[in-house]
Amino acid sequence: MNGAFKHVPLMERPHFVLVPQMAQGHTIPMIDMAYILAGHGAVVTFVTTPRNAARLESIIQHARDSQLPIKFLPLPFKGTEVGLPEGCESVDSLPLGLKQLSTFVEASLQLQDPLISYLRENGPPPNCVISDMTHPWTGAVAREFGVPRLSFIGFSAFSSLVRHLINIHKVYDNVVDDFEPVPIPGFPHPLELPKTRSTLSFYASGERIFNMVKEEESKNIGVIVNTFQDLEPMYIKSYENTIDKKVWPIGPMCIFNKDMKPVASRGEKASIDVDRCLRWLDSMPNRSVIYVSFGSLVRSMPLQLIEIGLGLEASKKPFIWVIKAGERMSEIEQWLLEENFEERVKDRGLIIRGWAPQVLILSHNAIGGFMTHCGWNSTIEGICTGVPMLTWPHFAEQFLNEVLVVDILKIGLRIGVMSSVTWGSEKSDEVKVKRNEVEKKVLELLSEEKEGLERRLKASELGKMAKMAMEKGGSSYNNIEFLIHEIQERMQGNKDKVQT
Repeated sequence: MNGAFKHVPLMERPHFVLVPQMAQGHTIPMIDMAYILAGHGAVVTFVTTPRNAARLESIIQHARDSQLPIKFLPLPFKGTEVGLPEGCESVDSLPLGLKQLSTFVEASLQLQDPLISYLRENGPPPNCVISDMTHPWTGAVAREFGVPRLSFIGFSAFSSLVRHLINIHKVYDNVVDDFEPVPIPGFPHPLELPKTRSTLSFYASGERIFNMVKEEESKNIGVIVNTFQDLEPMYIKSYENTIDKKVWPIGPMCIFNKDMKPVASRGEKASIDVDRCLRWLDSMPNRSVIYVSFGSLVRSMPLQLIEIGLGLEASKKPFIWVIKAGERMSEIEQWLLEENFEERVKDRGLIIRGWAPQVLILSHNAIGGFMTHCGWNSTIEGICTGVPMLTWPHFAEQFLNEVLVVDILKIGLRIGVMSSVTWGSEKSDEVKVKRNEVEKKVLELLSEEKEGLERRLKASELGKMAKMAMEKGGSSYNNIEFLIHEIQERMQGNKDKVQT
């Protein structure tokens, strides 16, 4: 804990209210943020809902046991009142995917009054609200208490800058060919992107919410990004200049003080015995295993999953394959059984159904490559563990992360997907990558030839830089201290106003 707060009563410490979007990819980094702020001596209230709190049971218990000043606040989520199914309290539980996202975001607006009531009645009063950018209603909460709001953007600085420039310049308004590369005006170096690989598919929450988000972004005092200075210096600076607000890079948050939080259960309880997983990894040679996982929202169709499995088998390389197929999972189970697949690959293949302890796996010396959907959480976890990536983006800003990883950082290799899919409307017969291409790209990523070794060296160097950023005196560590100090100064300023 920050020594400056060691003897300061909780009621006198800066109190941060954290409001994540109820989706695993958004919630997990904000849990890390809660631990970071508490580890630096601040008080944290983490807003969630009952079912999401149940998913975070081990995290909540760990915070209690460690006596960190983090309070988890489960507010009732009234999704059924706007037409959502009973118990649907997170984005990844939406049965129709993107088609229900706007309804889900509308339901989230109902949390505003209960949160204000709670904060009025339970001390200490808030000093800062940090919320996901998709929660514009939290701006009203911050103004109710006369405190600043910071928005958390779960993108890289690179992708955040592209997103902003696309919006303000209306880049794709008159584009006829969705596959035509279009220049991004205002970017710090030449960049062309086709509409099919832009962030447009992210904005599915409806025009009203989109406009609310845009308005509140203009009112917040700054933006927090889960990145670090040495990774994206040009894009952090350019983003800051473009939005004319302070940008706070405080990541990679997933590696902050690992002893303080249960890494194996980040987000949800693992679907595999962690000790078994580690024993399996221990049995494999260093840098020999390809880890395959597409995050919490992607639901690959059975035909595509079969191609992945057969490609992994054909590569003859050890692999850990995390399978998520949603309602189609029974079809994959049937294929695995009929083909005797797990028996065929038992000496070098480990299949995880559901939630995997990803950071724990990526941190192991046996991992030589990561086939990823390029969600920013997974991307930054791959970066901070020094693992080269095989990129397979699906939607949202994932194609932008691919550009950063492959073209700019040069620590990845494209598998060859050219256009996004619509989350929740995947075509059951669509196969974007065939087994022979999976085999070929896995072998190329794990290659000991010159290009493969160069990718590995660059990835390793970035991993070391990521760890240094979070250590005492590192850029992200210092940014956390500066952020807390700024909120302290605002607290003092408010006190002085009251006294005069």
